[in-house]
Amino acid sequence: MIGKTIPLVTAPVEGRSVGNVSALLAEISSLLEKHLQTGEAAAIDLKSLPFSPGEYDRLKGILGQGELVAKLEAIGPSEIVETRYPGVWWLTHRSVDGDIVAEVIEVTQCPDILKSQAPDMGAGLGRLHSLLYSDPPSD
Repeated sequence: MIGKTIPLVTAPVEGRSVGNVSALLAEISSLLEKHLQTGEAAAIDLKSLPFSPGEYDRLKGILGQGELVAKLEAIGPSEIVETRYPGVWWLTHRSVDGDIVAEVIEVTQCPDILKSQAPDMGAGLGRLHSLLYSDPPSD
């Protein structure tokens, strides 16, 4: 074993980036460009990424908040925030207990979760028909 070296692997030092922020911004830029050219939507799962300390907050600070914020109450609360870059959305989904269960950056005109689904629209139409034809509202 003389003369053989053993590689040393170190964890990121607190406050020191391992390059995730720049790489993510480049990826988001590429996805936005592709979306503008083709209409193809894309998503980046933030919970699957190994952020070093401070990188998550730095990314969130750089992307910031744009004009639109939506809050949903489904299985748990969700927040959909358009970043300061239109078409780039930061989605945070929480459990009933408030724990983050999913956090995603979506590159699209409008996140699918905000779009009405055809079955829900059909049910709404049924309720409107019932209101109009069974018990019309008094004006």
